[in-house]
Amino acid sequence: QVQLVESGGGLVQAGDSLRLSCAVSTTITTFSSLGWFRQAPGKQREWVSTITDGGRPFYADSLKGRFAISTDDADNMIYLQMNSLKPEDTAIYYCKVDNRTSFYWGQGTQVTVSS
Repeated sequence: QVQLVESGGGLVQAGDSLRLSCAVSTTITTFSSLGWFRQAPGKQREWVSTITDGGRPFYADSLKGRFAISTDDADNMIYLQMNSLKPEDTAIYYCKVDNRTSFYWGQGTQVTVSS
């Protein structure tokens, strides 16, 4: 069973930055895509960003230019750098890995942005 553990969330002010981390229990290069999702209170979970096994990143249109996804293949880590945070970025952030036949989620990390 693959385990994912997110960390790095917290309470910040608008305009601040945070870097979220996701530790994966197995070799991340075996997955076809690695990504981040978020779920705000009272809303459905939404896609934030994905990086493919070819290293190409994709972002939700509303987040382009502020968020950046990256990986450390040696340490099996997935990162999400979040800059210029806004109150509407408040959510639980989840990482997900996908190998086309199965997928795995982390437990989430809370990000709260105060105005």
